[in-house]
Amino acid sequence: MPAATRKTPAPAPLPDPVETDDANVDERVYAAVSKALLSGKLRPGTPLRERALAEALGCTRGAVRKVLARLGSEKRLVLEHNRGAFVPNPSIEDMRGIYRARRIVEAGLVTTLFGALARDQVAALRKHVQAEQKAFKEGRREDAIRLAGDFHLLLAQMAGSDELLSYIRRLIANTELYKALYDSAEAASCAPREHEQIIEALMGDSLDAALAVALEHLDELEQRVIAGAAAEQEVDLAALLNGGGAKPHAHTHTHDH
Repeated sequence: MPAATRKTPAPAPLPDPVETDDANVDERVYAAVSKALLSGKLRPGTPLRERALAEALGCTRGAVRKVLARLGSEKRLVLEHNRGAFVPNPSIEDMRGIYRARRIVEAGLVTTLFGALARDQVAALRKHVQAEQKAFKEGRREDAIRLAGDFHLLLAQMAGSDELLSYIRRLIANTELYKALYDSAEAASCAPREHEQIIEALMGDSLDAALAVALEHLDELEQRVIAGAAAEQEVDLAALLNGGGAKPHAHTHTHDH
């Protein structure tokens, strides 16, 4: 019968559509919010409202809530009960404490890796630095900041300790945000060159020289970030005293590389 042959078969059900979609939405929302944080355009103390994010990203408030909780657990956001999620507004002393911890941990990391990198590991590090350079040249600031942090995570992976990697990941989540908030784009472009110097030092003849290179890299970054945070606080105070006449959160500081 001709009519029967033209009948369209029912479409086959998709496997686990809800779980797959949920996972995709979560990762898409996580990537979007993370990128916004690393862009430096969300200033300290900015509230992230579930409803506004859900509308902007085309997802449910439940998906946004899960991602905000995840970012809070990573210390990328501050979560306040009955108030919501906010961009962190760390004190200068808080930031100094995090950088102090990074120096201590990364001194041990450099000591462990000095003279011990295999050829393929060196190649992987150099390939990563090339990706950093490309991101800076193309003006992808948030990607460049993320890749700069990932360089240190790559070193931690090469040390072969999951506990160490987990701890450094938490520290870098903090310092990436500080860099996005308070470091100038011009100064941040120095990271690939400094990372190349760390690679060379790890392959060199002097552990003391390698430690000096790695710690100087962190010291300079900390100094730029603290200077940027102090400048922003001064602008905020001026705005308060002048009744809002000055622009709060002006992000115009520049520093020598």
